[in-house]
Amino acid sequence: MGILTVRNLDPVVQAKLRERAARNGRSMEAEARAVLAAAVAQDTEPTNLAASIRRHFAGADVTLELPDRNAAGQREIDLPQ
Repeated sequence: MGILTVRNLDPVVQAKLRERAARNGRSMEAEARAVLAAAVAQDTEPTNLAASIRRHFAGADVTLELPDRNAAGQREIDLPQ
C-alpha cells in the first residue's frame, strides 16, 4: 500500500471530510480512501451519446414516418411587387 500526503488542504474541505467521515462511521483517513477509490472507479472516458442511444435501441423494430419536408409548415405569402 502506498502513502499519500495532501498538503495545503482547504480547511473547509477538511471540515466537510470530517463531517462526512462521522456520518459514515469512519475515520477521516478511511473516508478519504473511500472518496478517492470512488472517484477513480468512475468511467473516465467521455460518453458518446449517439453510441449510447444506438445501443439502447439495438434490436428494436422502430419505423418512423417522416412528414413531407416540402409541405410541412409552409403557406403561400403574397409579396408586394
